[in-house]
Formats: sequence, structure tokens, C-alpha cells
Amino acid sequence: MAFSDQFDPGPQIAQCGTVNLGTRDIEKSLFFFRDTLGMEEVERKDNVSYLRCYQELGHHSLVLTEQEEAVVNAFSFRVKRPQDVALFHEELSRQGIEVLEVPAGAEAGRGEAIRFLLPGGGHPFELYYDMEKPLAPESMRSRLPSNSSKRRGLGVRRIDHFNIQTSPDTINQAESWVRDTLGFKRREFAHLPNRPGTVLASWMSVTPQVHDLAIVANGLNKTAQLHHIAFNLQDFSDVLTAADTLRDLDVSYGVGPGKHGIGQAMYLYIHDPGSDHRVELYAGGYLIFDPDWKAIEWEQEAFPDGMTWYGDPIDTSTGSRGRDTTGCAGLYRNELVPAPAK
Repeated sequence: MAFSDQFDPGPQIAQCGTVNLGTRDIEKSLFFFRDTLGMEEVERKDNVSYLRCYQELGHHSLVLTEQEEAVVNAFSFRVKRPQDVALFHEELSRQGIEVLEVPAGAEAGRGEAIRFLLPGGGHPFELYYDMEKPLAPESMRSRLPSNSSKRRGLGVRRIDHFNIQTSPDTINQAESWVRDTLGFKRREFAHLPNRPGTVLASWMSVTPQVHDLAIVANGLNKTAQLHHIAFNLQDFSDVLTAADTLRDLDVSYGVGPGKHGIGQAMYLYIHDPGSDHRVELYAGGYLIFDPDWKAIEWEQEAFPDGMTWYGDPIDTSTGSRGRDTTGCAGLYRNELVPAPAK
């Protein structure tokens, strides 16, 4: 037995794992994620497509489900050990949180999982460990064993983070619960200027990244909102190439390219033409290795630099679609399987 195995740290989250996005037009979404961003379509089952980026060895990081409502069906996080799924189940039940057991195979390539609604947020979270690691078809396979496939399209490397919103009345509950129960560490944050002590935004991680998950106060006092899903590109020049390429296609722009002060990464916000979900292409940023890292607070006067160090100002008040403040992620499902196809 290894020395470290003699100590049980308890259940832990390993990484931002997968997201299941509802789309009204799966072919348009596949044009965007597969044909343009360069993701590999690993498997297709009826109205559901499973995709991964070229540096992801797991079965998928993105599930596209064709359905009437373009909503987020699940945000999923991988845990560090097989037993952590059951241990988290026990803790959530102890807290009085309703937990649904998701059988292995409910998502292709994935083992059993648990599902619950984020306290204070209402977002559907899932926790899992087992994930198949299939080889890509030989024609797509990379000579580099750390890559699942050859780099294609705009070359998204991996899923990077989720940015979700809930109301100012519930954000403190949601943010503290994510830290206290799931073990996320607060890296950078800001308070609402007119509500001292109420979180405006918090960037949290379980990895050395500045954030695997961000929670932001929704300006319309809505809960269970999505702001964006982010995919990682290798460097700043890839974001500029993406901006140039996407400008020539039927892809709606949000904001960018620009650079965040918070996290110090370059960003480009765009919209999946099949679902209108906001997607961020994200490159660069700094990593945190200090075990005694102290969370950085952004005061009101400096906060605009945190959002946009250079580039166009970012509107954090809207939901996923951006062009209307309701957003397309206001409805969330608490079901074991995706919504039926249209």
C-alpha cells in the first residue's frame, strides 16, 4: 500500500466533465461543434450525439440532444475515485437533498452517476467516475498517444469550464455550498456594490485553473441560468484565427476577441446556431499551484478590468442567448434521461 493510500481525504471532484445541451436542430449544432470547432463525433444514437475534443481520451465531453426546448439537461463533474459517487450520494442524502440514481449507460460510454439540483441554483448537476476511453477511427487517430484524434477545424482541445447564474438572493447559498460540499476553491470574486456581502461573481476550481466553475448573480433575479460553456484552445493566436473563420460562417457573435483580467485568458463569445447556447472559446490564463492561495477580491472600481482587460465590455446580466435577457437556459430538467426529441 502506498503511503498516500493510508489516508482517506473523503469524496472529491476531479474535473469539469461533460455537459448535455438541448438543441432544436442537431445538424446545425453538429456543423458548429463537429465540423467547425473540430470535435470528434464518437457516437450517435437516434437524436443524441456524443462528441469529444482532440485532447480528450474519455468517450465524450459534450452531449447534443435534439429536443423542443434548447435547455441544458445536465452539467456533469467527474469524481476522483469510483467510491466517491456513493460517498457523495450519502452526504447529499444526509443534507436532505433529493438524489436520483442514473444507471450506467444512460449516457453512452459513462458509468453510473447521481443527479441532483444545485442548492440555491437549481441547476441539474451530475457526478460520475467511470467513462470509457474508446480509440478514434484509424483514419482520425493521432500519432500522439496523448491525443484522442488528429487536430481538426479550429482545434478545441478540451472542455474548460461552466459559467452559470442564479439570483442575488440565492447566490451566496449556491456558491458556499459548492465550496463546502463539493470542495471547490474560491480563486477570484467580487461582491455586489449595492448589497455588501452578497456575491456578484465567484470563480472557483478543483484543478490548478482559476476556474472550472463560475457562479454569477443574474440581473433579473432568475435562478437556474446558463451564461456559457467554455472550450479550450491552445493559444491566443488560435482565438484570433477562430474569430476570423467564424466571421465568414452563419455563427452569431457575442463579444470578443478580448482578454479577461480575471484569469488572464483570451476569450471569444459565440452562439451555437442549432441551439443558440452561448459558447466561449478560451485560451491562455494562469495556473494556481500555491496551496495557501488567498482568493483575490475585485473591488467595484477595478471590476471592469477584471471582466475585460482589453476588448469590448462584457454584459454579465443576460442569460445564454444574450440578445434577450430571458436566455435559453431558464428551464432545467430533473430527469434521468434527456427530453424526448421533437
